[in-house]
Amino acid sequence: MASKFSTWGNDLYTGKKSYDIVGKRKSYFTVAIICVVLSLAVLGIKKVNLGIEFHGGSQFTVTNAHSTDQQLAIDTVTAVLPDEQPRVSNVGTNALRIQTNALDEEQVIAVRDALMKTYEVTEDDVASANVGPSWGKDVSGKALQGLVVFIILVMIVMALYFRAWRMAAAAIIALFHDLILTIGVYALIGWEVTPATVIGLLTILGYSIYDTVVVFDKVKENTHEITEQHLFTYAERANLAVNQTLVRSINTSVVALLPVGSILFIGTFILGAGTLRDIALSLFVGMAVGAYSSIFLATPLEVALRMGEPVIAQHTQEVLEQRAARKAGGADQESDAKDPSVVSVGAIGEQPSATGMIVKGGHQGNRAQPKRKKK
Repeated sequence: MASKFSTWGNDLYTGKKSYDIVGKRKSYFTVAIICVVLSLAVLGIKKVNLGIEFHGGSQFTVTNAHSTDQQLAIDTVTAVLPDEQPRVSNVGTNALRIQTNALDEEQVIAVRDALMKTYEVTEDDVASANVGPSWGKDVSGKALQGLVVFIILVMIVMALYFRAWRMAAAAIIALFHDLILTIGVYALIGWEVTPATVIGLLTILGYSIYDTVVVFDKVKENTHEITEQHLFTYAERANLAVNQTLVRSINTSVVALLPVGSILFIGTFILGAGTLRDIALSLFVGMAVGAYSSIFLATPLEVALRMGEPVIAQHTQEVLEQRAARKAGGADQESDAKDPSVVSVGAIGEQPSATGMIVKGGHQGNRAQPKRKKK
């Protein structure tokens, strides 16, 4: 199995096997638009379930409890206040945290007394407090400021590094795609959005951009001085870059998702509602969507933007015309073989693919590595 996966990855890198991801970009754009529209529709219908940190409420903490059964706390609170839907989470090994909407003084006393009887603890073991919405608003404001500064800095750095604003624009659009889908999942399943969720959303910003930059870096390498040759179009070389980084994206995503998935499982089925569950879900969904968008959205979108440039559009037309002429004259393979800077090893449909730089003297990838001497 590992050997087949390794062979598959090597074939993708060398171009022996290739998936026409860039060529089918309209299909992936359609999928992305549908997902974003559905997420926005869910947000419009169900709204995001904000935690009490954002809208205020009452919080009870029961310590030294003989049982940490969460359903017991829910039944206790609803017996006193039938309209309440308390949010209960375990804190440590013998404590629980119960959160409700804002209660008046009489309701707080009634709930506290009921919890004392249920869990057989003293008055000192049940702490109550009112949580104001100002803290959550402050966290939201800081998060929004961080998001704006992050996006501006990312656009500047990527535009300077890649010397192409279209790559920065494609990466930012893919980033918003990841954020909207992640928030849409939260609205769909109805889990509360807490400060831990906000931290998770800010974390996936970095992961999404990092994954996209790795693919773009390969695109930049493969398309260096693309107009100096007439064997491959910009889209074909970009598609080769996506295939060459496909295995790497799969490996890093799986390695990242496994521990986060474990944390999500523990937070959901063992500890119940709490910080672990809130941050793990945002990380899990964001990383999975980010891995998808870096392959199937960011690069195809960057290619679509570059195809609008007159130079790239003209070069593409010239390549296709010359290829058609060579094919008609039966000289396609002969022409490729005469160019030592290109190693033609496969085909994407009727499109040739190759490894190595397209300009003589450039970096040759694995071909530039020193050869092991035969004994």
